[in-house]
Amino acid sequence: MHFDQFAGNYKQVLDRSLAASGEDSAFFAEYKARYLARTLREAPPAKVLDFGCGVGLLSGFMQKHFGPLWLDGFDVSSSSIGQVPPKLTESGVFTSDPQQLSRDYDLIVIANVLHHVPPEQRHHTVRELAGRLVPGGKIAGFEHNPANPLTRWTVDHCPFDEDAILLPPAEAASYLTAAGLHIVRRDYIVFMPRPLAWLRPLERWLTWLPLGAQFVVIGEKHG
Repeated sequence: MHFDQFAGNYKQVLDRSLAASGEDSAFFAEYKARYLARTLREAPPAKVLDFGCGVGLLSGFMQKHFGPLWLDGFDVSSSSIGQVPPKLTESGVFTSDPQQLSRDYDLIVIANVLHHVPPEQRHHTVRELAGRLVPGGKIAGFEHNPANPLTRWTVDHCPFDEDAILLPPAEAASYLTAAGLHIVRRDYIVFMPRPLAWLRPLERWLTWLPLGAQFVVIGEKHG
């Protein structure tokens, strides 16, 4: 998939694909940022890489909810990198050149990226990212939950998901463990549609339930 063609209207295309959920792309991006800030509050990261950052939507919310930090972003789409807001590029490196990335990240976020990576390349991608962590650093991998019917429908109707090959949590976790990381969390997230938004405070206690629209697996580097 060549994401350059969507760089100019990425959010609008994604919002149309998410319309059935009653929410837009900003809601899901901020949901992830809130989840990470809450989950990592005891040891907040000081240096973060948003791998597959697109136009910087999730990066902006991480900057908002994490507080002061160094935040880099990488995306294969140089046109998308060109759309990243200046408030992000002023406090980090946003690039399509992996040579410009560091090797001392406390946290690397891979949000809905691996399903675009050919399966035979996923082990290499995660292993390379694990090599960019400091000891104690973490990779947080968010993915669509293939067991959720609405998620599958959304992916099937999203123009830039035409090459997507969804993966279950066990597969995502296997890439982290193969890269030498210890799995510290495996959670399901995003349960309530907008009509049931008043129940969303309960979602943090439903992370065991395999019906969430997405899931997250977090691996930690030891030694």
